[in-house]
Amino acid sequence: MIERIGTSLRFTQGPFVESFASTAGAREGEGPMGGCFDRIEKDPYFGEKTWEAAESRMQSDTLHAALVKGELRAGDVDCVLAGDLINQCTGSAFAMRRVDIPFLGIYGACSTMSEALLLASVLTQSGACRRAAAVTSSHYATAERQFRFPLSYGGQRTPTSQWTCTASGAVVLCHAGTGVRVAGGCIGRIRDLGVTDATNMGAAMAPAAADTLLRYLHDTGTAPGDYDAIVTGDLGMIGTPLLHELMQQGGVDIAGVHHDCGVMMFDNAGQDAHAGGSGCGCSASLLCGHFLPALREGRLHRILFAATGALLSAMSAQQGESIPGICHVTELCAGEVEAC
Repeated sequence: MIERIGTSLRFTQGPFVESFASTAGAREGEGPMGGCFDRIEKDPYFGEKTWEAAESRMQSDTLHAALVKGELRAGDVDCVLAGDLINQCTGSAFAMRRVDIPFLGIYGACSTMSEALLLASVLTQSGACRRAAAVTSSHYATAERQFRFPLSYGGQRTPTSQWTCTASGAVVLCHAGTGVRVAGGCIGRIRDLGVTDATNMGAAMAPAAADTLLRYLHDTGTAPGDYDAIVTGDLGMIGTPLLHELMQQGGVDIAGVHHDCGVMMFDNAGQDAHAGGSGCGCSASLLCGHFLPALREGRLHRILFAATGALLSAMSAQQGESIPGICHVTELCAGEVEAC
């Protein structure tokens, strides 16, 4: 059942997380979170001939891994919601050529995983689907070619820049079940701080994260202390303190429970990721590799997952446009959590 509270949604009878899987590249596997991923692939081409084909292979393989872990077949899933950073979501579209499941392509930049989870929850709770999968990915080399320069150019990265993660995550939701479930969510609104520097996406996304989190906390009558973790997508070293400041301006202090996937992914002292990690796969892989296992195993009981996206393009950046930000929130609970 779906209830609307203010600008937020509550799911009173599910949906439930049936299975999930994560994949990461070699650099991500060498970081502090390397032990949590289902698969670490050292070949950046994933056995393919191009970077783009590599990302498609990574995404379809991650979805396949989630199906295998859940003892499911492709025919058991009614719909896949997937997206990536490549033009026209070709990474996802070409990935789904290998999977005979109805496909909805979505684009939310680095917020894609939380957008996909929210839409999959609505589809399963409305009765439109019995099962729906949320999948996304990013690849360092495809993102560099898409938004900046080919790798062979050898351009210098600014201190505010973030390293696009080569990673993927897949979650299969079922309308009924037990265990971890999606308890609610909030659709993001476009927020624009006026940042025009395409290498400073953390600052561009922070206002959207603050806006959606404040709305969801207000609508549900909850406080940061009600959650074991409030997880943002990839604000990184620059956007994280800005989010804390914006939340405090809204009368809410999240510093004690906030975790940012862009900060978590790399060891900056040893890996020099500048301002941290980014990309659709950053938060998706850590959700599926770290946070969902912690919920399933009882180490966490209730979290907010708030992946963030910078909705710029190479064209808009060249035209001097500022960077619109977006953030969608999903609440995930373990077992029979009364507050949920």
